[in-house]
Amino acid sequence: MEKNKLIFRVKGNEEGMKLRAYLKDVQKLSSRLIKGAALDGRISINNNRVKLNYVIKLDDEIAFDVEKKESQNIEPEKIDIDVVYEDSDLIVVNKQPGIVVHPTKSYPNGTLANGLLYYFKEKGEQCIVRLVSRLDMDTSGLIIIAKNQFAHMSLARDMHKEDFEKSYLAVVHGNLKEKEGIINLPIYRTDDGSIRRVVDERGQESITCYSVQESFNKGDLIKLTLKTGRTHQIRVHMTHIGHPLYGDTLYGQIDDKEYIERQALHAYRLVFPHPRTREMLELEIGLPKDLQELIEKIKK
Repeated sequence: MEKNKLIFRVKGNEEGMKLRAYLKDVQKLSSRLIKGAALDGRISINNNRVKLNYVIKLDDEIAFDVEKKESQNIEPEKIDIDVVYEDSDLIVVNKQPGIVVHPTKSYPNGTLANGLLYYFKEKGEQCIVRLVSRLDMDTSGLIIIAKNQFAHMSLARDMHKEDFEKSYLAVVHGNLKEKEGIINLPIYRTDDGSIRRVVDERGQESITCYSVQESFNKGDLIKLTLKTGRTHQIRVHMTHIGHPLYGDTLYGQIDDKEYIERQALHAYRLVFPHPRTREMLELEIGLPKDLQELIEKIKK
């Protein structure tokens, strides 16, 4: 298998299909991805470039080059990148708290995307930053970035399937009576222009599974797995049931600065199929120092 190419071998029951239909219906590639590769001449059969109306034959070897020369209007910056996993299709990093993922008007530089572009440039890789998952500025933990259009398409599609698992650890106020459960409450964005979300029947379906990992004098360490991916979902749900996250100044009601300077939320585990091989990847990262220190404080 070549690093930047998908290689397919035509089987007997696929013979006679047009190349476009084969790539779309059998290999499940998006129309946009197929069209772009065809226009760039990045599709070949038996080492010969072909058009999308080519009729495929038994044992034809189809090579689909996923590498496309692209650029992004983001300045590369030397920022420490904690790489947890990397290959030719994707990179998973452990984002530190206080780091914005992508440049905005308020944060035009110093973001994870700036650091990743510098990292790619230093390695001689012509990649743009294709975010598969996102984390709030003050949430730490694992985040997936695709290195090419094919990987991004595949991962974005897989995110909504059952075998794609995103799990978090959080430290919340109080001790939950039920040690595990499912919160199934719709989340709605208010009409007042605020970034706050609320539980409201007008909102989108939102499902959070939780289980208490440890109980302390002043709170619980809980594991949360998302079945949906709404903005601020964990923070909204936990506040709604009376157990806001420590350090959550947007949804919490208590000044927690003596305990922690940001919301106590950490994306610690990812399980998902690799976009190319379909083998399951299981990645975990431990609690950062500030959450460990918080736990020591609430034990007392």
